Amino acid sequence: MNRGRSITPRKLKDMLRDGEELALVDVREQGVYYRDHLLFASCIPLSRLEMMLADLIPRRSARIVLCDDGGGISADRAAAQLGRFGYTDVSVLAGGVRSWRDAGYEVFSGVNVPSKAFGELVEHHFDTPRISAGELAAKSAGGERLVILDSRPMEEFRNMSIPGGIDCPGAELVYRIFDVAPDPQTLVVVNCAGRTRSIIGAQSLINAGIPNRVVALKDGTMGWQLAGFEVSSGRTEHAAAPSPAGLASAKAAAAKVAERHGVRVIDNGRLSQWRAEAQHRTLYVFDVRTSEEYVAGHLPDSRHAPGGQLVQATDEFAAVRHARVVLVDDKEVRANMTASWLRQLGWDEVYVLSGDLQMEEQGAFKPSLLDFVAMPTISSAELHDKYSRETKLSVLDFASSLQYRKRHIPGAYWCMRGRIERAIAEVPGGEWVVTSPDGVFAHYCARDISYVRPDLSVRVLDGGSDAWFAQARPIETGTQRPTCEPDDVWLKPYEQREVSQAMQDYLTWEVNLVEQIQRDGDARFRFSAGQ
Repeated sequence: MNRGRSITPRKLKDMLRDGEELALVDVREQGVYYRDHLLFASCIPLSRLEMMLADLIPRRSARIVLCDDGGGISADRAAAQLGRFGYTDVSVLAGGVRSWRDAGYEVFSGVNVPSKAFGELVEHHFDTPRISAGELAAKSAGGERLVILDSRPMEEFRNMSIPGGIDCPGAELVYRIFDVAPDPQTLVVVNCAGRTRSIIGAQSLINAGIPNRVVALKDGTMGWQLAGFEVSSGRTEHAAAPSPAGLASAKAAAAKVAERHGVRVIDNGRLSQWRAEAQHRTLYVFDVRTSEEYVAGHLPDSRHAPGGQLVQATDEFAAVRHARVVLVDDKEVRANMTASWLRQLGWDEVYVLSGDLQMEEQGAFKPSLLDFVAMPTISSAELHDKYSRETKLSVLDFASSLQYRKRHIPGAYWCMRGRIERAIAEVPGGEWVVTSPDGVFAHYCARDISYVRPDLSVRVLDGGSDAWFAQARPIETGTQRPTCEPDDVWLKPYEQREVSQAMQDYLTWEVNLVEQIQRDGDARFRFSAGQ
C-alpha cells in the first residue's frame, strides 16, 4: 500500500496555524466522526471518497492531512486512493485522533463544530436579543403583532416548525424581510432547530439595520418542544420574493454590512484569471441563491451552496482552509450577507462576483465523480416482476441507515460499503440487486462486490431506490435486516429514541463549545467593533 507521509500532532498543529492552504480530512464514517474529531476536520468517509473528494478538494496539489481513530488503516487506504486520483501532497496524522488527544490537544464531538461554536460566540459578543418559548407563546396568544421566520431549508421546516411560522432560510432573511415585515412595529422572531441559525439569522437582520425589533427564539424548535408546546409538521409556507422596493432596501442594507466587514467584489475577468490559476490556488465558486434559482440558471462550474447553510456547515462545502471563495448571487444581497459571516468565521479570501453574470447552465448540481465505472443495471419494473415471481433474488440497500429506516424496498438488506465483507457473509447467494437513493453510489458498491465475489450475478437498480418509490411500488420501514452496526451517520436529536434527553444534551453541547474553542486556540473568529 502506498501510504502518505506520516506527521506528528505537533507538526499538524503548526500547519493549522501557518496561514497556508490546508485540507484536514477525517476519513471515518460520520457516525463515528461525530464522537471525537479535530476542530477543523472535514468528514469525507473512505467509503465515499470518489463522490465527495473532487468537489471538497478540487486542487490536486493542495496540502492534505488525513486522519482516522488511530486504531485502523483507513487513513492509509485513503492516502493510497488519493495518490491514484492524482493528489500529490498527502500526509497522514500518525496515531490519528488518539495521538492528538494524547498530545494534550482538544478533541471535539458533534458536527459542523466551527460554525456551531461561532454562533455561540456571536451571541456572546453582540448580546443577540432572544426570546423564550414561553414568552413567544404568550405574545402569540395575546395577539401581538409578530412574524416568526424559520431560517432553515424547507426540508427541515416541513419536518417540524413553530405554529404560525414561515420558512425563510438564513441568507434569504435580509433579502425578503422588507416585504415580510414592512411595519416597523412588527416583532421579528427568528428560529431554527436549535441555536446557531436562530442567532446568526437574528443578528443578520440586526446588522442590516432593519427598523423592527428582532429576537432569536432561545433554543429554537427544540426549546419550544422542551417547554411543552406542540410543533407543526408538513407545512410549506415560505417568505415571498421581494418587491422592487423591498429589493432596493435589501440591497442597500446588505451593501453596508459588506462594506463594514471588508467584503471585496470581483468581476468576470478576475474570476476567469483565478480559474486559470486553480492549479496553484484552490478556488471555490458557490451560488448562494435558492435551489430553484440555481436550477433555472447558474454559472458553469459553480456549486449550489445556500448562503445560510454555507455559514452553518462550511466544512461540508469547502475542506481547504485559506482557499479563495467566490460567492454568486445576481441580486447581490445573499452573497454580501453570506460573505460578511464567512469573513468573521476567519475566511480571508471571500469575494462577491458582480457584473453581467452569465447564468446559462441549467439543472441541479451534479457531484464530480472519480473513478466511476457503470455496472450492469436492472429496471425497477423488472425487479418488481422478479419479486412477484418469488425468484431467488436479494436486494442490498446502500442508503444511509436513517434513509433505510424511513423507507426501503421490501426485503432489502441494509449494507455499508466500508463493511462490504460482512454484507457478503450475511446475504444469501444467488442474484443480487444493489441500490442507493439515486443509484450512483450503488455502482461503486456493486463493483466492490464483484471484486470479492465474481461468481455472483450483481446488477444495480437503475435510478436507485428513488425510481422504485417514484412509481408508487411497495415500501417497507424499519431496520429489519442490517448487515452491520448502523454507525454511518449522526442522528439529529429528534431522530433519536430518547428525543427530549437528546435535545437537552444537544443544546448543552452547543453552549459549552465556547469554552472548548477557547482552550483549543486555533479558531480565528473576528468581529467588528460596531454593527
